[in-house]
Amino acid sequence: MKRVFFMAVTLLTLSACGDNGNERLQQWMAENSKDLRGNVPKLPTVKPYEPVPYAVDGILDPFKTSKIEPESKYKQLAGHGGAFQPDFEAREVRNSLLEKYPLESLKMIGFLNVNNVPMAVILAADKIKQIRQGDYIGLDFGMVTKVSETEIQLRELIQDSAGDWSERKSSLYLQNKEGGKK
Repeated sequence: MKRVFFMAVTLLTLSACGDNGNERLQQWMAENSKDLRGNVPKLPTVKPYEPVPYAVDGILDPFKTSKIEPESKYKQLAGHGGAFQPDFEAREVRNSLLEKYPLESLKMIGFLNVNNVPMAVILAADKIKQIRQGDYIGLDFGMVTKVSETEIQLRELIQDSAGDWSERKSSLYLQNKEGGKK
């Protein structure tokens, strides 16, 4: 009985492998693919690299701020550091200790009024110095313009990326014991 059953399954399997209408599909494939040819377009020819010289002699710098700013009364000083260019030689002659430290590291710790001349007491690297109006402090050519009981007002000279100098106003405030503003 097993033999008969095995033969029946084999015959059914073989009959399934026969042609069941695949002829039409194969005929359609043959008709539609007879004129087909692989058609890949040719790549364009690559041109050789030709370097272009970049000569900047005599050309104006397009990134200089004076090119985008309106004309000013200091136009004649443009390109030479601007109207506020500091005196480097005078700084060397002064040789002030307080000009060797950045303004952020200096602390105003007191105020004095000696002969009606207001003076501030400054702490710089564990050294105490007195300053008054007209003295210089900080790395940015900071000149003291006013000394009061609670602050020192400064006029600093800073250089921008174009090489021109400009003024900036800064203040140094009296510090309390904890190190903050009073």
